[in-house]
Amino acid sequence: MTDSASTNDPGRPEPPPTGEPAPRAAQAQEAAPSGRDARFAAATRVVHVGREPRRFLGAVNTPVFRASTILFSTLDDLERASRGAYDGITYGLHGLPTIADLQDALAALEGGDGALVLPSGLTATTFPLLALANPGDHVLVADSVYGPTRRFCEHHLRRLGVAVDYYDPLIGAGIERLMKPNTRIVFTESPGSLTFEVQDLPAIAAVAHARGAIVILDNTWATPLGLKSFELGVDVSVHAATKYIGGHSDVLLGAVVANARTLPALKMLWTDLGVTPSPDDCFLALRGLRTLAVRLERHQSSALRVAAWLAARPEIAEVLYPALPGARGHPLWKRDFTLACGLFGVILKPAGRERVAAMLDGMRLFGMGWSWGGFESLIIPTWPERTRSATTWSAAGPCLRLHVGLEDPDDLIADLADGLRRLGA
Repeated sequence: MTDSASTNDPGRPEPPPTGEPAPRAAQAQEAAPSGRDARFAAATRVVHVGREPRRFLGAVNTPVFRASTILFSTLDDLERASRGAYDGITYGLHGLPTIADLQDALAALEGGDGALVLPSGLTATTFPLLALANPGDHVLVADSVYGPTRRFCEHHLRRLGVAVDYYDPLIGAGIERLMKPNTRIVFTESPGSLTFEVQDLPAIAAVAHARGAIVILDNTWATPLGLKSFELGVDVSVHAATKYIGGHSDVLLGAVVANARTLPALKMLWTDLGVTPSPDDCFLALRGLRTLAVRLERHQSSALRVAAWLAARPEIAEVLYPALPGARGHPLWKRDFTLACGLFGVILKPAGRERVAAMLDGMRLFGMGWSWGGFESLIIPTWPERTRSATTWSAAGPCLRLHVGLEDPDDLIADLADGLRRLGA
Protein backbone atom coordinates (compact mmCIF):
# COMPACT_ATOMS: atom_id res chain seq x y z
CA MET A 1 0.00 0.00 0.00
CA THR A 2 1.21 3.49 -0.74
CA ASP A 3 2.02 6.08 1.89
CA SER A 4 -0.09 9.19 1.50
CA ALA A 5 2.19 11.32 3.64
CA SER A 6 4.63 12.19 0.86
CA THR A 7 3.71 15.86 1.07
CA ASN A 8 4.15 15.87 4.84
CA ASP A 9 7.25 13.68 5.13
CA PRO A 10 10.42 15.57 4.12
CA GLY A 11 12.33 12.29 4.06
CA ARG A 12 10.24 10.80 1.30
CA PRO A 13 10.58 12.10 -2.27
CA GLU A 14 7.51 12.67 -4.37
CA PRO A 15 6.88 10.05 -7.04
CA PRO A 16 8.37 10.89 -10.42
CA PRO A 17 5.88 12.22 -12.94
CA THR A 18 4.88 9.91 -15.75
CA GLY A 19 3.54 12.14 -18.44
CA GLU A 20 0.35 13.90 -17.37
CA PRO A 21 -1.85 11.68 -15.20
CA ALA A 22 -3.28 14.73 -13.44
CA PRO A 23 -4.49 18.12 -14.63
CA ARG A 24 -2.11 20.54 -16.27
CA ALA A 25 -3.54 23.40 -14.28
CA ALA A 26 -1.32 26.20 -15.53
CA GLN A 27 -1.78 25.25 -19.17
CA ALA A 28 -5.55 24.93 -18.81
CA GLN A 29 -5.73 28.25 -16.99
CA GLU A 30 -3.99 29.97 -19.87
CA ALA A 31 -5.80 28.11 -22.62
CA ALA A 32 -9.37 28.26 -21.33
CA PRO A 33 -9.78 31.04 -18.77
CA SER A 34 -13.54 31.12 -19.26
CA GLY A 35 -13.75 27.51 -18.11
CA ARG A 36 -11.71 27.80 -14.95
CA ASP A 37 -12.62 31.34 -13.94
CA ALA A 38 -14.79 31.08 -10.85
CA ARG A 39 -16.54 34.33 -11.76
CA PHE A 40 -18.54 32.39 -14.32
CA ALA A 41 -21.60 30.37 -13.36
CA ALA A 42 -21.31 26.60 -13.13
CA ALA A 43 -23.51 26.14 -16.20
CA THR A 44 -21.04 28.23 -18.19
CA ARG A 45 -17.91 26.62 -16.82
CA VAL A 46 -19.11 23.07 -17.41
CA VAL A 47 -19.34 23.88 -21.13
CA HIS A 48 -15.76 25.15 -21.36
CA VAL A 49 -13.57 23.22 -18.91
CA GLY A 50 -11.29 20.49 -20.25
CA ARG A 51 -11.23 21.48 -23.90
CA GLU A 52 -9.04 23.69 -26.07
CA PRO A 53 -10.03 23.64 -29.75
CA ARG A 54 -6.78 25.29 -30.85
CA ARG A 55 -4.86 22.18 -29.85
CA PHE A 56 -6.88 19.95 -32.19
CA LEU A 57 -7.39 21.77 -35.50
CA GLY A 58 -10.26 23.79 -34.05
CA ALA A 59 -12.36 20.75 -33.08
CA VAL A 60 -14.88 21.75 -30.41
CA ASN A 61 -14.48 18.44 -28.57
CA THR A 62 -11.21 16.78 -27.63
CA PRO A 63 -10.92 13.86 -30.07
CA VAL A 64 -10.54 10.25 -28.99
CA PHE A 65 -6.83 9.43 -28.78
CA ARG A 66 -6.05 5.72 -28.79
CA ALA A 67 -2.43 4.76 -28.23
CA SER A 68 -0.24 2.41 -26.28
CA THR A 69 3.33 3.01 -27.47
CA ILE A 70 4.63 6.58 -27.51
CA LEU A 71 7.75 7.16 -29.64
CA PHE A 72 10.63 9.42 -28.61
CA SER A 73 12.62 11.45 -31.10
CA THR A 74 15.95 11.08 -29.33
CA LEU A 75 17.72 8.84 -26.87
CA ASP A 76 18.02 11.84 -24.56
CA ASP A 77 14.22 12.16 -24.44
CA LEU A 78 13.76 8.45 -23.79
CA GLU A 79 16.29 8.51 -20.96
CA ARG A 80 14.68 11.60 -19.44
CA ALA A 81 11.36 9.79 -19.55
CA SER A 82 12.86 6.83 -17.71
CA ARG A 83 13.98 9.21 -14.95
CA GLY A 84 10.58 10.93 -14.77
CA ALA A 85 12.05 14.14 -16.15
CA TYR A 86 10.36 14.18 -19.56
CA ASP A 87 7.76 16.88 -20.13
CA GLY A 88 5.25 14.93 -22.16
CA ILE A 89 3.39 11.66 -22.51
CA THR A 90 5.55 8.58 -22.01
CA TYR A 91 3.05 5.76 -22.50
CA GLY A 92 -0.59 5.34 -23.43
CA LEU A 93 -1.61 4.77 -19.80
CA HIS A 94 -0.42 8.21 -18.76
CA GLY A 95 -1.93 11.38 -20.09
CA LEU A 96 -3.53 10.81 -23.49
CA PRO A 97 -5.37 14.07 -24.28
CA THR A 98 -8.90 12.66 -24.03
CA ILE A 99 -8.17 11.37 -20.53
CA ALA A 100 -6.14 14.36 -19.36
CA ASP A 101 -8.80 16.84 -20.52
CA LEU A 102 -11.51 15.01 -18.57
CA GLN A 103 -9.30 15.10 -15.47
CA ASP A 104 -8.65 18.82 -15.98
CA ALA A 105 -12.37 19.48 -16.28
CA LEU A 106 -13.35 17.58 -13.14
CA ALA A 107 -10.65 19.19 -11.00
CA ALA A 108 -11.59 22.65 -12.24
CA LEU A 109 -15.30 22.16 -11.59
CA GLU A 110 -14.95 20.84 -8.04
CA GLY A 111 -12.00 22.96 -6.97
CA GLY A 112 -9.44 20.22 -6.39
CA ASP A 113 -5.73 20.36 -7.17
CA GLY A 114 -5.95 17.39 -9.49
CA ALA A 115 -8.14 14.54 -10.65
CA LEU A 116 -7.69 10.95 -11.79
CA VAL A 117 -10.15 8.87 -13.78
CA LEU A 118 -10.65 5.16 -13.20
CA PRO A 119 -12.54 2.29 -14.86
CA SER A 120 -15.63 2.36 -12.61
CA GLY A 121 -17.33 4.15 -9.77
CA LEU A 122 -16.53 1.31 -7.40
CA THR A 123 -12.85 1.60 -8.30
CA ALA A 124 -13.06 5.29 -7.52
CA THR A 125 -14.53 4.71 -4.03
CA THR A 126 -12.04 2.01 -3.07
CA PHE A 127 -8.92 3.39 -4.76
CA PRO A 128 -8.20 6.21 -2.26
CA LEU A 129 -8.67 3.83 0.66
CA LEU A 130 -6.02 1.58 -0.87
CA ALA A 131 -3.72 4.49 -1.63
CA LEU A 132 -3.98 6.40 1.63
CA ALA A 133 -4.35 3.76 4.37
CA ASN A 134 -1.40 1.74 5.64
CA PRO A 135 -1.17 -1.40 7.77
CA GLY A 136 -1.86 -0.43 11.37
CA ASP A 137 -4.07 2.52 10.45
CA HIS A 138 -7.65 2.99 11.59
CA VAL A 139 -10.45 4.06 9.22
CA LEU A 140 -13.90 5.38 10.13
CA VAL A 141 -16.67 4.76 7.59
CA ALA A 142 -20.21 6.13 7.56
CA ASP A 143 -22.74 3.41 8.35
CA SER A 144 -24.87 4.55 5.40
CA VAL A 145 -22.05 4.00 2.91
CA TYR A 146 -22.52 2.42 -0.53
CA GLY A 147 -22.69 -1.36 0.02
CA PRO A 148 -19.76 -2.37 -2.22
CA THR A 149 -17.53 0.20 -0.48
CA ARG A 150 -18.33 -1.49 2.84
CA ARG A 151 -17.64 -4.87 1.25
CA PHE A 152 -14.19 -3.69 0.16
CA CYS A 153 -13.43 -2.51 3.68
CA GLU A 154 -14.48 -5.86 5.15
CA HIS A 155 -12.83 -8.11 2.59
CA HIS A 156 -9.64 -6.22 1.81
CA LEU A 157 -8.78 -3.34 4.15
CA ARG A 158 -8.99 -5.62 7.16
CA ARG A 159 -6.95 -8.28 5.35
CA LEU A 160 -4.26 -5.64 4.74
CA GLY A 161 -4.03 -4.81 8.43
CA VAL A 162 -6.27 -1.73 8.49
CA ALA A 163 -8.80 -1.49 11.33
CA VAL A 164 -12.30 -0.37 10.24
CA ASP A 165 -15.13 0.98 12.37
CA TYR A 166 -18.49 2.34 11.24
CA TYR A 167 -20.20 5.42 12.62
CA ASP A 168 -23.62 7.05 12.67
CA PRO A 169 -23.71 9.35 9.62
CA LEU A 170 -25.51 11.99 11.72
CA ILE A 171 -22.76 12.10 14.34
CA GLY A 172 -21.27 15.43 13.21
CA ALA A 173 -18.62 16.77 15.58
CA GLY A 174 -19.38 13.85 17.90
CA ILE A 175 -17.06 11.79 15.74
CA GLU A 176 -14.35 13.09 18.06
CA ARG A 177 -15.14 10.32 20.54
CA LEU A 178 -14.46 7.65 17.89
CA MET A 179 -11.09 9.03 16.78
CA LYS A 180 -8.03 7.05 17.76
CA PRO A 181 -4.34 7.98 17.66
CA ASN A 182 -3.99 5.90 14.47
CA THR A 183 -7.18 7.11 12.73
CA ARG A 184 -5.99 7.89 9.22
CA ILE A 185 -9.21 8.32 7.20
CA VAL A 186 -12.79 9.38 7.81
CA PHE A 187 -14.92 8.19 4.89
CA THR A 188 -18.14 10.10 4.32
CA GLU A 189 -21.03 9.81 1.89
CA SER A 190 -23.60 12.58 1.78
CA PRO A 191 -26.43 11.95 1.21
CA GLY A 192 -25.99 8.34 2.29
CA SER A 193 -26.80 5.39 0.08
CA LEU A 194 -30.41 4.16 0.25
CA THR A 195 -31.36 6.29 3.27
CA PHE A 196 -30.08 9.74 2.21
CA GLU A 197 -28.72 11.09 5.49
CA VAL A 198 -26.95 14.44 5.00
CA GLN A 199 -23.70 14.59 6.94
CA ASP A 200 -22.31 17.69 8.65
CA LEU A 201 -19.15 17.67 6.57
CA PRO A 202 -17.53 20.86 7.97
CA ALA A 203 -17.91 19.60 11.54
CA ILE A 204 -16.52 16.16 10.69
CA ALA A 205 -13.64 17.64 8.69
CA ALA A 206 -12.69 20.03 11.50
CA VAL A 207 -12.36 17.13 13.94
CA ALA A 208 -10.55 14.89 11.48
CA HIS A 209 -8.02 17.53 10.48
CA ALA A 210 -7.33 18.47 14.08
CA ARG A 211 -6.31 14.82 14.59
CA GLY A 212 -4.29 14.62 11.35
CA ALA A 213 -6.82 12.45 9.49
CA ILE A 214 -7.94 12.65 5.87
CA VAL A 215 -11.58 13.13 4.86
CA ILE A 216 -12.88 11.26 1.81
CA LEU A 217 -16.35 11.99 0.42
CA ASP A 218 -18.42 9.97 -2.01
CA ASN A 219 -19.92 12.94 -3.87
CA THR A 220 -21.66 11.02 -6.65
CA TRP A 221 -25.18 12.18 -5.68
CA ALA A 222 -24.47 15.91 -5.89
CA THR A 223 -21.79 15.81 -8.64
CA PRO A 224 -19.06 18.49 -8.76
CA LEU A 225 -21.77 21.05 -9.56
CA GLY A 226 -23.96 20.42 -6.52
CA LEU A 227 -21.46 20.37 -3.67
CA LYS A 228 -18.15 22.22 -3.46
CA SER A 229 -16.57 19.55 -1.31
CA PHE A 230 -13.14 21.14 -0.85
CA GLU A 231 -14.69 24.31 0.53
CA LEU A 232 -16.27 22.15 3.26
CA GLY A 233 -12.99 20.53 4.29
CA VAL A 234 -12.94 17.37 2.16
CA ASP A 235 -9.51 16.12 1.03
CA VAL A 236 -10.61 13.57 -1.60
CA SER A 237 -13.91 13.56 -3.48
CA VAL A 238 -14.90 10.42 -5.38
CA HIS A 239 -17.50 9.98 -8.09
CA ALA A 240 -19.18 7.19 -9.95
CA ALA A 241 -18.95 9.05 -13.25
CA THR A 242 -21.10 6.22 -14.62
CA LYS A 243 -24.00 8.15 -13.13
CA TYR A 244 -24.69 11.83 -13.87
CA ILE A 245 -21.34 12.75 -15.39
CA GLY A 246 -21.81 10.16 -18.14
CA GLY A 247 -25.54 10.68 -17.97
CA HIS A 248 -26.68 8.24 -20.64
CA SER A 249 -26.35 4.77 -19.07
CA ASP A 250 -23.73 3.72 -21.60
CA VAL A 251 -20.37 4.10 -19.83
CA LEU A 252 -18.64 2.71 -16.73
CA LEU A 253 -16.25 5.25 -15.23
CA GLY A 254 -15.00 6.60 -11.92
CA ALA A 255 -13.20 9.78 -10.87
CA VAL A 256 -11.15 10.90 -7.88
CA VAL A 257 -10.61 14.61 -7.26
CA ALA A 258 -7.98 15.47 -4.65
CA ASN A 259 -6.22 18.29 -2.87
CA ALA A 260 -2.47 18.86 -2.77
CA ARG A 261 -2.08 16.87 0.45
CA THR A 262 -3.40 13.62 -0.99
CA LEU A 263 -2.73 13.89 -4.72
CA PRO A 264 0.89 12.58 -4.82
CA ALA A 265 0.03 9.23 -3.23
CA LEU A 266 -3.03 8.86 -5.42
CA LYS A 267 -1.02 9.62 -8.56
CA MET A 268 1.64 7.11 -7.56
CA LEU A 269 -0.84 4.26 -7.09
CA TRP A 270 -2.75 5.26 -10.25
CA THR A 271 0.50 4.99 -12.20
CA ASP A 272 1.74 1.82 -10.51
CA LEU A 273 -1.55 -0.07 -10.95
CA GLY A 274 -2.18 1.07 -14.52
CA VAL A 275 -5.89 1.61 -13.91
CA THR A 276 -6.50 4.20 -16.62
CA PRO A 277 -9.88 3.82 -18.35
CA SER A 278 -10.27 3.76 -22.10
CA PRO A 279 -10.20 7.06 -24.01
CA ASP A 280 -13.52 6.12 -25.60
CA ASP A 281 -15.18 6.04 -22.18
CA CYS A 282 -13.54 9.36 -21.26
CA PHE A 283 -14.82 10.89 -24.49
CA LEU A 284 -18.36 9.84 -23.55
CA ALA A 285 -17.90 11.35 -20.08
CA LEU A 286 -16.64 14.63 -21.55
CA ARG A 287 -19.63 14.70 -23.86
CA GLY A 288 -21.99 14.02 -20.96
CA LEU A 289 -20.32 16.72 -18.88
CA ARG A 290 -21.34 19.43 -21.34
CA THR A 291 -25.04 18.93 -20.59
CA LEU A 292 -24.66 18.13 -16.88
CA ALA A 293 -26.02 21.46 -15.65
CA VAL A 294 -29.18 21.39 -17.76
CA ARG A 295 -29.82 17.72 -17.05
CA LEU A 296 -29.45 18.18 -13.30
CA GLU A 297 -31.82 21.14 -13.38
CA ARG A 298 -34.45 18.94 -15.02
CA HIS A 299 -33.74 15.95 -12.77
CA GLN A 300 -34.11 18.12 -9.66
CA SER A 301 -37.27 19.94 -10.74
CA SER A 302 -38.98 16.71 -11.77
CA ALA A 303 -37.82 14.87 -8.64
CA LEU A 304 -39.12 17.62 -6.37
CA ARG A 305 -42.48 17.46 -8.09
CA VAL A 306 -42.69 13.66 -7.91
CA ALA A 307 -41.42 13.59 -4.30
CA ALA A 308 -43.97 16.20 -3.17
CA TRP A 309 -46.75 14.22 -4.86
CA LEU A 310 -45.61 11.00 -3.16
CA ALA A 311 -45.37 12.71 0.24
CA ALA A 312 -49.08 13.48 0.03
CA ARG A 313 -50.13 9.93 -0.86
CA PRO A 314 -51.78 7.79 1.84
CA GLU A 315 -49.64 4.75 0.89
CA ILE A 316 -46.37 6.59 1.70
CA ALA A 317 -44.99 6.81 5.23
CA GLU A 318 -42.04 9.08 4.39
CA VAL A 319 -40.08 10.51 1.47
CA LEU A 320 -36.29 10.48 1.90
CA TYR A 321 -35.19 13.39 -0.29
CA PRO A 322 -33.15 16.07 1.49
CA ALA A 323 -33.95 18.67 -1.18
CA LEU A 324 -37.65 18.44 -0.29
CA PRO A 325 -38.67 21.00 2.34
CA GLY A 326 -39.59 19.23 5.54
CA ALA A 327 -37.65 16.07 4.71
CA ARG A 328 -34.87 14.68 6.87
CA GLY A 329 -31.62 16.54 6.33
CA HIS A 330 -33.17 19.48 4.50
CA PRO A 331 -31.56 22.23 6.65
CA LEU A 332 -28.05 20.83 6.13
CA TRP A 333 -28.75 20.25 2.45
CA LYS A 334 -29.90 23.85 2.08
CA ARG A 335 -26.78 25.10 3.88
CA ASP A 336 -24.18 23.13 1.94
CA PHE A 337 -25.60 22.11 -1.43
CA THR A 338 -26.39 24.17 -4.50
CA LEU A 339 -28.58 21.58 -6.23
CA ALA A 340 -29.96 18.07 -5.97
CA CYS A 341 -30.29 15.20 -8.39
CA GLY A 342 -33.14 12.85 -9.23
CA LEU A 343 -32.35 10.08 -6.73
CA PHE A 344 -34.34 9.63 -3.51
CA GLY A 345 -36.03 7.04 -1.33
CA VAL A 346 -39.53 6.40 -0.04
CA ILE A 347 -40.81 4.36 2.87
CA LEU A 348 -44.11 2.66 2.20
CA LYS A 349 -46.67 1.97 4.86
CA PRO A 350 -46.77 -1.71 5.85
CA ALA A 351 -47.26 -3.96 2.83
CA GLY A 352 -46.33 -7.54 2.02
CA ARG A 353 -43.88 -8.56 -0.67
CA GLU A 354 -46.60 -9.72 -3.03
CA ARG A 355 -48.18 -6.26 -2.98
CA VAL A 356 -44.82 -4.57 -3.60
CA ALA A 357 -44.19 -7.01 -6.46
CA ALA A 358 -47.60 -6.17 -7.97
CA MET A 359 -46.65 -2.50 -7.88
CA LEU A 360 -43.15 -2.86 -9.35
CA ASP A 361 -43.85 -5.58 -11.92
CA GLY A 362 -46.44 -3.45 -13.66
CA MET A 363 -44.48 -0.19 -13.95
CA ARG A 364 -44.38 1.13 -17.51
CA LEU A 365 -41.88 4.01 -17.28
CA PHE A 366 -39.91 3.18 -14.12
CA GLY A 367 -37.58 0.29 -14.93
CA MET A 368 -35.96 -1.97 -12.34
CA GLY A 369 -32.18 -1.93 -12.52
CA TRP A 370 -29.05 -1.34 -10.45
CA SER A 371 -27.90 2.13 -11.34
CA TRP A 372 -29.08 5.70 -11.67
CA GLY A 373 -28.03 9.02 -13.13
CA GLY A 374 -29.06 8.26 -16.70
CA PHE A 375 -31.90 9.74 -18.71
CA GLU A 376 -34.33 6.98 -17.71
CA SER A 377 -36.39 6.59 -14.54
CA LEU A 378 -35.73 3.62 -12.27
CA ILE A 379 -37.25 2.03 -9.16
CA ILE A 380 -35.99 -0.79 -6.93
CA PRO A 381 -36.76 -2.13 -3.45
CA THR A 382 -34.02 -1.62 -0.85
CA TRP A 383 -33.17 -3.23 2.48
CA PRO A 384 -31.03 -0.73 4.45
CA GLU A 385 -31.20 -2.83 7.61
CA ARG A 386 -29.08 -5.54 6.00
CA THR A 387 -25.92 -3.42 5.85
CA ARG A 388 -25.99 -1.52 9.16
CA SER A 389 -23.69 -2.23 12.07
CA ALA A 390 -23.24 1.05 13.96
CA THR A 391 -26.87 2.11 13.72
CA THR A 392 -30.25 0.42 13.50
CA TRP A 393 -32.56 1.08 10.58
CA SER A 394 -36.24 0.63 11.26
CA ALA A 395 -39.03 1.76 8.97
CA ALA A 396 -42.80 1.59 8.93
CA GLY A 397 -42.83 -0.56 5.82
CA PRO A 398 -40.84 -1.53 2.72
CA CYS A 399 -38.32 0.91 1.26
CA LEU A 400 -38.00 1.87 -2.39
CA ARG A 401 -35.35 3.87 -4.23
CA LEU A 402 -36.45 6.00 -7.17
CA HIS A 403 -34.45 7.72 -9.85
CA VAL A 404 -36.49 10.38 -11.62
CA GLY A 405 -35.24 10.65 -15.16
CA LEU A 406 -35.88 13.10 -17.98
CA GLU A 407 -39.39 11.96 -18.88
CA ASP A 408 -42.34 14.30 -18.42
CA PRO A 409 -43.06 14.34 -14.66
CA ASP A 410 -46.80 14.11 -15.27
CA ASP A 411 -46.28 10.80 -17.05
CA LEU A 412 -44.07 9.57 -14.21
CA ILE A 413 -46.69 10.54 -11.62
CA ALA A 414 -49.34 8.70 -13.60
CA ASP A 415 -47.16 5.59 -13.69
CA LEU A 416 -46.61 5.77 -9.92
CA ALA A 417 -50.31 6.35 -9.31
CA ASP A 418 -51.12 3.17 -11.20
CA GLY A 419 -48.44 1.35 -9.23
CA LEU A 420 -49.78 2.52 -5.89
CA ARG A 421 -53.26 1.36 -6.90
CA ARG A 422 -51.82 -2.09 -7.54
CA LEU A 423 -50.04 -1.92 -4.19
CA GLY A 424 -53.34 -1.36 -2.44
CA ALA A 425 -55.43 -3.76 -4.49
